Amino acid sequence: MATTPGILTEWPWTPLGSFKHVVVAPWIIHGTYSYFANDEEDKDLSYFLIFPLILWRFVHNQLWISLSRYRTAKGNGRIVDKSLEFEQVDRERNWDDQILFNSILFYLGSRHLPGASNLPMWRTDGVILTILLHAGPVEFLYYWLHRALHHHFLYSRYHSHHHSSIVTEPITSVIHPFAEHIAYFILFAIPMLTTLFTGTTSVAVYAGYLTYIDFMNNMGHCNFELIPNWLFTIFPPLKYFMYTPSYHSLHHTQFRTNYSLFMPIYDYMYGTMDKSNDSLYDTSLKRGEELPDVLHLTHLTTPESIYYLPLGFVSLASRPHTRTWYLWLMWPLTLWSMMITWIYGRTFVVERHRFHELRLQTWAIPKYTLQYFMKWQSEAINGLIEEAILDAEEKGVKVLSLGLLNQGEELNRYGGLYVQRHPHLKIKVVDGSSLVVAVILNSIPKGTTQVVLRGNLTKVAYAIARALSQKGIQIATLHQTEHLKLTKSLNGTESNLIVAKSYAQKIWLVGDGLTEKEHMRAPKGTLFVPFSQFPPKKLRKDCFYHYTPAMKTPASLENVHSCENWLPRRVMSAWRVAGIVHALEGWKEHECGYTMSNSDKVWQASLVHGFQPLTISTAHTKN
Repeated sequence: MATTPGILTEWPWTPLGSFKHVVVAPWIIHGTYSYFANDEEDKDLSYFLIFPLILWRFVHNQLWISLSRYRTAKGNGRIVDKSLEFEQVDRERNWDDQILFNSILFYLGSRHLPGASNLPMWRTDGVILTILLHAGPVEFLYYWLHRALHHHFLYSRYHSHHHSSIVTEPITSVIHPFAEHIAYFILFAIPMLTTLFTGTTSVAVYAGYLTYIDFMNNMGHCNFELIPNWLFTIFPPLKYFMYTPSYHSLHHTQFRTNYSLFMPIYDYMYGTMDKSNDSLYDTSLKRGEELPDVLHLTHLTTPESIYYLPLGFVSLASRPHTRTWYLWLMWPLTLWSMMITWIYGRTFVVERHRFHELRLQTWAIPKYTLQYFMKWQSEAINGLIEEAILDAEEKGVKVLSLGLLNQGEELNRYGGLYVQRHPHLKIKVVDGSSLVVAVILNSIPKGTTQVVLRGNLTKVAYAIARALSQKGIQIATLHQTEHLKLTKSLNGTESNLIVAKSYAQKIWLVGDGLTEKEHMRAPKGTLFVPFSQFPPKKLRKDCFYHYTPAMKTPASLENVHSCENWLPRRVMSAWRVAGIVHALEGWKEHECGYTMSNSDKVWQASLVHGFQPLTISTAHTKN
């Protein structure tokens, strides 16, 4: 929102919230029905094609979003290093408003303007006229409109909303109040209406011109430099007729320079070209891939999880992972994305952070959770993880945290397989088990004397049982086989282990393997504390559910603008935090395989570095 919002700031359909897209539904339905139901001579292909154009604009923008976040995470050509935060993501969530606005105007124009129906697919004279009109009147008028918008009266009421984003993303280009978009549409309508009234218009004019505007807008705000220098070397005058991302980035950091739309010629003419334009362009273009100090490895979970990545849908990535109904409608695209990840088969960069002097990155393995339980996939998965570790070693990464990849003993012996194969690794491999155990122990309410331990008996489960037993807390299991395994593991402290004869305990430590039947038999008011990577389903409204092992991140952790799976904003899984703390403390040992660090030591180190425990409100009865 602008600092002093003016009239026509809000979009007309703002009250509709996430249902705003229904405003174009009547025209889409009418256009589709009239094309397929009418006789051949009454079919209007140009009217029908407005809907595919809408879809193309959505896809086009999303491709730029994903590309920009991927490139800026890697570091290649990155322009501005400042942090992108949730506040900006929320402000730019409604980037599609301008597509809806333009679509309504196109539908209305097609029905009511003379000569706007039954357009031909191509007219060369119309294309040429559009190019000339954009390069002349549109660019010139935009320059002076833009300078006017930077006058304090209009800036405070309108344009300051756009300039709230110092670190731009492609969609930043269309984040303006409603009144600004009206002005912009009037400008861009000059070529389109001129070709219409002169009888030279075509489908290609409208689709091509809108695609050009979207392309240039997205490119100019993508925050990485991609225009090669050889273009300007071959044709030096090009610098007057095509801007670069670094050129427009200076407008967002300096505010009083580089006002032109896509053609910088008017900045040269009127003396508003930023003096550092050339140096920033050269510096950004030469900037190589950023080498992280700490690397977090993760993998895709459900088929839809790709949309929740920072490279996916920004509105979904900025919220905890929950089911969204409209993703079911996208199953063809989801299936296609799964095919691509399987075919591509290479680890890719997801996001980057900075914490004090540490550079952090997250890489994703293109495998889904289901594949980790398929034995025939084990070799391929281990190969990808091992390749990532060796790649990180070559890049000089100090610590690698396994995160979701620490799937168990059978797959990779809790990550110990890789250290065994490469005993001379300089990089430290951390599975985070010690911090996970510490988080669980500190999630149990004080005064607890008995807990239920239920779920697959992993390295973490055994460590939790051992720590609880040392504290004198009784551990109840629901199955005799689990009791025997834990008794054997604890070596003489089995007196604290019992097989539950009832379901009276109200503190349940649960992992993968908790059945629905067991879940439903827990008493009212039970607190479920998961020690697994994946949370149990919330089947009970009369019970309480803690988060999976995680900690709140310090405010000094930069560039946090997405949620980690099911966790709230600015909360990081304990497996991931452990890797950061390991690097901050400079510990020289691996923590993987059957080796664990001291839980108390890791917990205290995490608190010292600003990570904080998560709490939930409960009213349960202590045991």
